[in-house]
Amino acid sequence: MPVPTSLCLRGSDGSGGLEVGPPVVLAPMAGVTNAAFRRLCREQGAGLYVCEMITSRGIVERDRTSLAMLHFDPTERVRSVQLYGVDPVYVGKATEILCGDHGVQHVDLNFGCPVPKVTRKGGGAALPWKHRRLGDILASAVRAAAPYGVPVTMKTRLGIDADHLTYLDAGRVAQDVGCAAITLHARTAAQHYSGTASWDAIGELAAAVDIPVLGNGDIWEAADAIRMVEQTGCAGVVVGRGCLGRPWLFRDLAAAFAGEPDQQLPTLGAVAAVLRRHGELLCDQFGEAKGCIELRKHIAWYLKGFAAGGAVRSRLGGVASLASLDTMLAGLDPTEAYPLAELGSPRGRQGSPKRVALPDGWLRDRDAGCVDMGAELGISGG
Repeated sequence: MPVPTSLCLRGSDGSGGLEVGPPVVLAPMAGVTNAAFRRLCREQGAGLYVCEMITSRGIVERDRTSLAMLHFDPTERVRSVQLYGVDPVYVGKATEILCGDHGVQHVDLNFGCPVPKVTRKGGGAALPWKHRRLGDILASAVRAAAPYGVPVTMKTRLGIDADHLTYLDAGRVAQDVGCAAITLHARTAAQHYSGTASWDAIGELAAAVDIPVLGNGDIWEAADAIRMVEQTGCAGVVVGRGCLGRPWLFRDLAAAFAGEPDQQLPTLGAVAAVLRRHGELLCDQFGEAKGCIELRKHIAWYLKGFAAGGAVRSRLGGVASLASLDTMLAGLDPTEAYPLAELGSPRGRQGSPKRVALPDGWLRDRDAGCVDMGAELGISGG
């Protein structure tokens, strides 16, 4: 299959929309993809960079925490938000608020969360089993976004487990109601983040629908993305855990989609420079004290595989100021080569397969059954 160089996401009214080149999307990750991280990745290479997931009720009810997450860097040309909701009315209202009041230019609806407290109430990755409810939610968002020409996309998983797959039906529903594209995280909810993503399923979905399909799962290096596109015929890729501690992956992806040679691996000195830039951007967004606290979670990802000793890692993990960060980074060997053993290996959380918690009788009827509004509160991920 030829490798695409861009992705067109049509607006909900069938016109306008977004041209994304290269066809690469940063997946929303709770506590990670804030404005600082999105800018850091964007400085490495072009693409579409999506804000952390926000609940529809949080937007409609003007929850302070939810609204604070709608923070965009001044250089952010495209405002993209992932929205989660289980009620069509709330999702429609939230979409209208995002587009009309906050200038959002892309809304992605998340139906991939495998967290038990969410699926137990019929939300997250359990919801697509009720395909009519799914269609009502998607249609409500599409209608609300149409006056603004904003494209609405959706993200989902293969299904609840291997015996209850939903991705083909979900893709057809998304197409029928006017979604601009669908992202498939090619794992079931039962897998969580474990095992291997089923790229064959991405190809099946791409062949089954006329709207663009974006592939998600097991993209650890730029070559993986090209392989996925060639193998499945998907229109682009969505990258999540692969960029943790490696925002230069977007540089590599841009080069790969442009047909350019493989990029040089960074030395520890180059990694330290990116880490320092990350800290600077976080401090600009949150203030120095909170910004340094936010940076701490990223330290282990940046240094994964390098020979930096435990004492150095421990001190960096407690960094409290940019000055102390500079002092500690100065103690690293800037010439140390990138650890080749880390290439192509999973990053971030993986977990293990587990039975999906569902409401009583959830699987008996794909049409009947309501979703508890509690499935929308206090959740993240997908």
